[in-house]
Amino acid sequence: MTLSPIDPALRIASVHLAVSDLARSIDFYERVLGLPRISSDEDQALLGPDGERALLRLTRIAHPTFVPRGSTGLFHVAYLYPTRQALAEGVLRVAHNRWPIDGVADHGVSEAIYLSDPDGLGIEIYVDRPREQWSRPASGHGVNMVTLPLDLDDLLTQASAGSTPAMPSGTGIGHVHLKVADVARSSAFYRDALGLEEQAQLPSAAFLSAGGYHHHIGLNSWHSQGGAAPPDTAPDLRLIEFELSAPAELDVLEHRLGNALAEGSAEAPRTSEHMGDRCLSLRDPNRVALGFS
Repeated sequence: MTLSPIDPALRIASVHLAVSDLARSIDFYERVLGLPRISSDEDQALLGPDGERALLRLTRIAHPTFVPRGSTGLFHVAYLYPTRQALAEGVLRVAHNRWPIDGVADHGVSEAIYLSDPDGLGIEIYVDRPREQWSRPASGHGVNMVTLPLDLDDLLTQASAGSTPAMPSGTGIGHVHLKVADVARSSAFYRDALGLEEQAQLPSAAFLSAGGYHHHIGLNSWHSQGGAAPPDTAPDLRLIEFELSAPAELDVLEHRLGNALAEGSAEAPRTSEHMGDRCLSLRDPNRVALGFS
């Protein structure tokens, strides 16, 4: 049976992170990363550049523990900037706050800067090159992703007025990269059960997306092969929320998951309603919670 791919207009609406010190994390994400605070209390905070739409939810862990070595979970959350100028100003903001930058790279399809939050949870800030400039394999399917030195000096010349206090409106979450126990198993879940398409492979890594994007989900087992999910007391990713373009697309996804469930490749999804909107939730093979609406 040929099943329809997932909605090509899928996007990542938000992520939920559990953190060890909520006040410290709010300060970092507001001041260094430039995500304005929408609301907060003693247990959680919502942050996002567009006023009401939260890209990030932070939740306090009451009694935090360390992430075990070799565990699965979050590799990084990647914030996609709308322009090179906005990314350059974001890099300057990180530098002006004297926060360490872990690395920079030119991936061919994008220009990326890497850092970590106070709990060591990975962050990428990046800008895409136009799709017509992406290099394609000879087969014409997918993209060629590379890791080359980034011309950071050229990027920074794009900044018009130095650093800015906040991410610009229009910044979103372009992708989430996960540490997994088995790349082949996780890739099969996102491809066969959810209907994403594999776009590229690297040693012990795979990249999948909807609509021909270079990737919405990255998977690697570089340091997590055979690992287990971290305990709930450890700082980590708690939820990825995806947004589909229409209710009918949720029906298509439910049908697809029903077939995958019959074949034993996915757990039973749960459906619920919030303010009249239907939501579907399930977990991937590494117990990462996924929500679709």
